[in-house]
Amino acid sequence: MKHLITAIALLAAAPAMAADKMTLLLDWFVNPDHGPIIIAQENGYFADQGLEVDIVAPADPSAPPRLVAAGQAELAVSYQPQLHLQIHEGLPLKRVGTLIATPLNCLLVLKDGPITQLSDLKGKKIGFSIAGVEEAVLQAMLGQHGVTTDDIEMINVNFSLSPSLMSGQVDAVIGAFRNFELNQMEIEGVDGRCFYIEEEGVPSYDELIYVANPERMDVDMVTRFLAATEKATQYIVNNPEKSWEIFSGTSAELQDELNAKAWVDTLPRFALRPAGFDAGRYARFEQFLLNSGMITSLNPVDDIAIDVTAK
Repeated sequence: MKHLITAIALLAAAPAMAADKMTLLLDWFVNPDHGPIIIAQENGYFADQGLEVDIVAPADPSAPPRLVAAGQAELAVSYQPQLHLQIHEGLPLKRVGTLIATPLNCLLVLKDGPITQLSDLKGKKIGFSIAGVEEAVLQAMLGQHGVTTDDIEMINVNFSLSPSLMSGQVDAVIGAFRNFELNQMEIEGVDGRCFYIEEEGVPSYDELIYVANPERMDVDMVTRFLAATEKATQYIVNNPEKSWEIFSGTSAELQDELNAKAWVDTLPRFALRPAGFDAGRYARFEQFLLNSGMITSLNPVDDIAIDVTAK
């Protein structure tokens, strides 16, 4: 009995196993799109999986995938359309999980403005932030309505998408997120209208994904990370108001009307199965990019995305 008591005492005094450390680079500053990540952190789900996750907002939004490719972080939040192009550029990246499972991008116009249908954009100005996939998206959307990219003038408005539209600098903007820009305009007293790209000839895709370097990643750590964010997503769906309190309580900057509205609009778009993916969806978007001239060859889905839990 004495030996048993001694053994128990030794176990109680022993230090807990150190958590595995990993760095996650966000695509932008913390916002409702990152709900499952923050809830997993705040509710202790990462800790339950033996993980200590350092969540980092980037100084340059284009940098995270490249930093992961270079081995300077384990995971990055990125975008499915960009991933296809980055792999063709030779970056060692692969989708390992999904955060937002539907497109958020839309072509945004003034609700009471002169653009009532896409054919009205002929001869008009369209603002954008980042060149690349947006050109292929516009080509697909406008082409169905007798308008080509030669019929429009594209203007780089940097990140002032809704301000440039409201001020009349442009007639429409592409790259606006339907869960943010629409709410931002409404708050400022100007109603906007989205043309949803997946309803206008663009294949549906995963807006936000987790990417890793397949040559360097620790599959077990990534699997545990996804298990934690899946549990967080379930918590959000089951407890939307409480989860908003937890999320917004992490920063005073999140406690405003825009983020509150965006939270409600983003909630149904979180991936309920972060590890799972639709192989056909990735194949279709790769074919879409080839058809639009953005890439010159097709990569197999296995080179683009993986279900780490299936290994």
